[in-house]
Amino acid sequence: MVRPPNPRPLAPLFLLLLLLLLLPLPLGAADPLPIEGWLVNSCIQARRKCQADPVCSAAYHHLNSCTSSISTPSPTQELLVPEDCREAAKHLRNSSLMSCTCHRRMKNQVACLDIYWTIHLARSFGDYELDVSPYEDTVTRKPWKMNLSKLNMLKPDSDLCLKFAMLCTLNDKCDRLRKAYGEACSGSRCQRHICLHQLRAFFEKASEPHAQGLLLCPCAPADQGCGQRRRNTIAPSCALPSGAPNCLELQSLCVADPLCRSRLVDFQTHCHPLDILGTCATEQSRCLRAYMGLIGTAMTPNFVSNVNISVALSCTCRGSGNRQEECEQLEESFSHNSCLMEAIAAKMRFHSQLFSQDWADSTFSVMERQRQSEFQSPIRNYQMQKESWKSSCTTLSFYKGEN
Repeated sequence: MVRPPNPRPLAPLFLLLLLLLLLPLPLGAADPLPIEGWLVNSCIQARRKCQADPVCSAAYHHLNSCTSSISTPSPTQELLVPEDCREAAKHLRNSSLMSCTCHRRMKNQVACLDIYWTIHLARSFGDYELDVSPYEDTVTRKPWKMNLSKLNMLKPDSDLCLKFAMLCTLNDKCDRLRKAYGEACSGSRCQRHICLHQLRAFFEKASEPHAQGLLLCPCAPADQGCGQRRRNTIAPSCALPSGAPNCLELQSLCVADPLCRSRLVDFQTHCHPLDILGTCATEQSRCLRAYMGLIGTAMTPNFVSNVNISVALSCTCRGSGNRQEECEQLEESFSHNSCLMEAIAAKMRFHSQLFSQDWADSTFSVMERQRQSEFQSPIRNYQMQKESWKSSCTTLSFYKGEN
């Protein structure tokens, strides 16, 4: 009697299907907001672990009550922490809370940041650390395809700000988010807090290339209309304060809010020149992301005029008293920031290249062109620093000759 052949074992097939289901899917810039699970160690996850341990949970809750009773000082002041709060902080030294981070696109961002700044006391043990960013960017962006042939409905001589506005209009998500903040920020009776909320929603949820195209579109120096469109991108008549408050007062308002404080710290981390040659702390893409993260907060910056790319806060240092120097340093971290200016200029050059004659009427990956632009930026920075060094040496030789 012939025995029927054994069926092929199904175990390997089941294992393969299970493995495929468990693999994480890549998250693109236009995907829904990421949950905390995408982070290596989000503060929300770390707090859940802490709550499972009675000692850690009690220490965290005590530290949380400490942060509500301790006012946040300026960077030049010492943070005075009661002894019982220091003791609670010591119990959290080995907790995963000490290294937890957040992401600016996560759904529970505000809750995550609240935890981060609660644990800030335990991390610093009394030292004021304004330059430690709570954000960890771990999401990989997908290439963003752009079809420039859709712009044929515009006049050939239309400025680039108008073209990027049209690209946003042609994208359902960008158009919906832009209309939302446009409606909230228009009219003589606009409510500033609602306007700022919708602005933040746009720059958090719209794809980065769309948002950067609108905000950082290049204009010819003589094209006042283009420059005005660029300045009006953030609806300054409603989003910015009606008067010019003191910059230190503006900073105090910002630091009192976990979200604004986090965006300011992120900007100071990624747009900070390290030396007199202008060497920047991180790459230009991170600096621009941190700069755009401030839009919609109390520290919303904007272009100063229609004819150049200089940016500044909407505040003044008048009336700063013995904190005048501190105020000027804050103001100049925007208006005289070489890292920020070069990042903005490089992005505008890249946007100009998108619409050059060689690339017109084609569909291509923005990220591919961006990589070419970023590859050229370090060379351009080196050449600028080299010329600056030559100029300094020439000046020194001149003075030596005089002596």
